[in-house]
Amino acid sequence: MAAIRVRSVPLDRTRALRRCILRPHQNIEEMLATEPDGAHAVGAFDDDELSAAGLIAPDLGGRGAWRVRGMATKAAARGRGAGTAILRALLDHARAEGARSVWCNVRTPARSLYERAGFRTVSDEFELPGIGPHFRMELTLGEGGGASGEGFGSARDASTGGIGHAESGP
Repeated sequence: MAAIRVRSVPLDRTRALRRCILRPHQNIEEMLATEPDGAHAVGAFDDDELSAAGLIAPDLGGRGAWRVRGMATKAAARGRGAGTAILRALLDHARAEGARSVWCNVRTPARSLYERAGFRTVSDEFELPGIGPHFRMELTLGEGGGASGEGFGSARDASTGGIGHAESGP
C-alpha cells in the first residue's frame, strides 16, 4: 500500500466525504450550516483519492481557542495513520495561527485518537441527535506552540519537506 499524503485542501473538496461518513442524514446545504467561517481544511490522500479530511477554525468565543470539526476517514484508510496525520496537520495550523487551546466534540469510538494527541476529556458522554454519542475534549497548547502533556508532535516530515504523511501498514 502507498503512503498516505496530507495537505491543505479547499473546504469544498472535503464535503462529499464528510457528508458520507459523518452526516449521511443531511443534505449538503444542512451540512454547510455546520461549517465555521474561515475554516482551514486538510485532506489525506491515498494516491489521488481523498481518504480522510478534517477542519479547524478559531472558536467564536475568542481567547485563542480553536475547534476541530468534521474529522472523517473512509473505512479502508482507518488504522493506517490518516486520522493521526490529519489531526497533526490541523494542530500545526492552529499553532501557527497563535491558538492557545483546541477543543472538539469527539465521537465515542474516536476518543483514543485524541487522547494520543494529548487531548483530555472534559465532559460526560452526551448524545448529539441524529449523530450519536460524543465527548467534549480539550487540548491546551503550551509555550512555543507545543501541546501541554504528551501530544504527538508536528505533522512536518523532514524526509518529504511536506506537511506530512502516514506510512501504510503491512
